[in-house]
Amino acid sequence: MRTALLTSAVLAASVFATPLAAKETADERVMALADEYYDFNLAQYEMTESESGNTEWGDRLWSVTPEAQRERAARYAQILARLDAIDAAALSEEAQTNALVLRTLLESDIGDARFAEWEMPFDSDSNFWSYLAGRSGFTSVEDYENYIGRMRDLPRYFADQTANAKAGLARGFSVPRVTLEGRDASIGAYVVDFPEMSPFWAPFDQMPERFSDEDKARLTAAGKAAIAESVTPAYRDLLDFFRNTYLPQTRTTLGASEFPEGEAYYTQQIRQYTTLDLTAEQIHKIGLEEVARITAEMEKAKEDAGFTGTLAEFIAFLRTDPQFVADTPDELMGVAAYTAKRVDDRLDDYFGFLPRYRHGLRPVDPAIAPFYTAGRGGLEYCQINTHDLPSRPVYNIPALTMHECAPGHSFQAAIALEQEDSPRFRRQTYFSGFGEGWGLYVEYLGNEMGIYRTPYERFGQLSYEMWRAARLVIDTGIHHYGWSREQAVDYLSSHTALSDREVGTEIDRYISWPGQALAYKLGEMTIRRERARAEEALGGAFDIRKFHDVVLSLGSVPLPALEARIDSFIADGGQGLPGVAYD
Repeated sequence: MRTALLTSAVLAASVFATPLAAKETADERVMALADEYYDFNLAQYEMTESESGNTEWGDRLWSVTPEAQRERAARYAQILARLDAIDAAALSEEAQTNALVLRTLLESDIGDARFAEWEMPFDSDSNFWSYLAGRSGFTSVEDYENYIGRMRDLPRYFADQTANAKAGLARGFSVPRVTLEGRDASIGAYVVDFPEMSPFWAPFDQMPERFSDEDKARLTAAGKAAIAESVTPAYRDLLDFFRNTYLPQTRTTLGASEFPEGEAYYTQQIRQYTTLDLTAEQIHKIGLEEVARITAEMEKAKEDAGFTGTLAEFIAFLRTDPQFVADTPDELMGVAAYTAKRVDDRLDDYFGFLPRYRHGLRPVDPAIAPFYTAGRGGLEYCQINTHDLPSRPVYNIPALTMHECAPGHSFQAAIALEQEDSPRFRRQTYFSGFGEGWGLYVEYLGNEMGIYRTPYERFGQLSYEMWRAARLVIDTGIHHYGWSREQAVDYLSSHTALSDREVGTEIDRYISWPGQALAYKLGEMTIRRERARAEEALGGAFDIRKFHDVVLSLGSVPLPALEARIDSFIADGGQGLPGVAYD
């Protein structure tokens, strides 16, 4: 299949490239391909683009059949071949960035198709059945009609995903069994006796008063029928498949090395998530060095707290002392909210461009909270996990909030969306190396911003940094060196102040999601290295606000594109964004 894709790509290049070359500049050809890629994906994934540049779902879900996946990959290969035919030397600096972003996206999509990654459509952390239910009311009748259409489409969508997972089982490409224990609860939450009990019912409980009585009655009846006839049966069938077919047959090995073409697959995943050309051996070594460096800083934070015991004893104290446990979920959310407002108070000292888009703060959905990460951030809202409060110590919350909310993921996503001169295909693109690297970088930035008020919160930040450094060792340990789950748990537990619950959840995530955990630390190290390089080169002309604006105005890009942009930032004397006042 790989050979066929490349052959069709070469043919397409010969068909399309020649006439375009005579009529368009190299920059225009790159943008034409980028627009073609973006519009193709909008159509393929049943989405529309709003005036603000945001994307919205339509009245059905996208196709995930192998045939549809391979057709997409063939089209991506055609676009890549035409991109490769453009003379890179003729491109402007901006077009070079566009070309690199587009090429990286295409190579990632083609790489996933090579390994038929759709045959493992979920893992211990992420899946295809969560986040489909609306959590609040919609603003228009059309939005409700589209939502009802998507609910009606769930049986088809779930059946196709299930068929893909069966194919993965048959060839040994599946999620390790040990990481899936208890995950059926996230499906069972949708198997209810009455539509009004379903998480999908929430939008119908919050229908705008301005809707006509006729529309309210019609939409409510249609929603109730869709849940009873489509949603609940689809989740019931999926639950049966998960419990009685998938879980008993899924593999008992752990590492990606055990997959068909496992070594090549893991190499592709490393490249996809980090956007860097590093081997597993190199990453493992970097991780060990970072763990040693951060350990020394943790010893200093322990001394600042006045603790006279060993580092291991200090970590045990942090995990068990009740002073670090919130009494209620609202109290934990309050710590996050207060952190967010203290960050707001300092944003204009560190950023010149502030986004208009506002994000919310929500607790993690109870259906997935027991095995979900501590938090997650995105354009519309960031989340804090309030399940099992003793496992969510409050000294970790400031660093977590900065990472997920502002100036982390939610802030970063808003700035990317609001770059009006940025190409459409880059405004919502996400590369883990850049995005997660930025999130971890702003945890570090919290020290400069004065967000960590106690030695315990400072230790929480260091523990979170250690958590990401340890991932480099653990992920490569599991998927390249053949570590056991016990080795991985012991390593993370002994080097961080994460609770036992969080340690177990995280290790299962790394086992079932090869390579993703590598993005954070490698991305953060790149951003900090580029900042240090700019500070040294510019001296007194360096302005932290301009540096941050230049970085975030890129949107999310492969890390080599960031390095190239900082080259230009240094060359132009550290200029910020046009139209932004840096008084």
